Amino acid sequence: MKIALLGYGKMGQEIEKLAIKRGHEISVIFDSLEDWENDEIQLAEVDVAIDFSSPVSIVENIYHCFDANIPMVIGTTGWLDDLEKVQQDCIARDQCLFFAPNFSIGVNLFFNLNRYLAGLMSKWEDYTVSIEETHHIHKQDAPSGTAIVLANDIIRHTERKEKWVKETVENPEELGIKSYRTDNVPGTHVVKYDSEEDSIEITHTAKSRRGFAMGAIMAAEWIVGKKGFFDMKNLLEAQILNTSE
Repeated sequence: MKIALLGYGKMGQEIEKLAIKRGHEISVIFDSLEDWENDEIQLAEVDVAIDFSSPVSIVENIYHCFDANIPMVIGTTGWLDDLEKVQQDCIARDQCLFFAPNFSIGVNLFFNLNRYLAGLMSKWEDYTVSIEETHHIHKQDAPSGTAIVLANDIIRHTERKEKWVKETVENPEELGIKSYRTDNVPGTHVVKYDSEEDSIEITHTAKSRRGFAMGAIMAAEWIVGKKGFFDMKNLLEAQILNTSE
């Protein structure tokens, strides 16, 4: 499989190492405007593009890939305001796009656990729910895309919560997300239910970027030849069923 890497930070470099180990080829890397100006023609020669770039460039990168009819795997976060339109254009133009705010298999199992716990705790109004997330100092968006998924799932399963907010909660219908940026932390997410009597917490802690990179490569291997908009739920279901459909 020939891969185009869009973004060549620490995640892009980790993907490159794992992809080569799995027998794939990194055909071209786009990490700056100059790269696009010099090498965009090479995009047409690849089988799939994997993007871990930045919120500033991601939407433009998507349409470059649409124009070249190249399926795309996206791990970049911080662009949710554009997601609905991109999804619509993907379907309308018969393109292929796989987006996940987090490619870790463990995190996606954590999502399931979070939804289940939210359903249980929705009946217990004495517990106040909150989210904390910690990442490395180079992460550009806050809260993280993963924290936003956790928050939205809690809101859907808890009638007394209507929206999430950054940091300080002013009204009982709000769900607070606190974000910390420190050193070289790959990613830690904590969902906490607190009452006067006790606390309940679930935590996911990433130990390295390897899990994220492997998930992205698995997604790239899976979407080649497909059309449509996909996410980790589709990939995990396919893996469980041992099918390419």
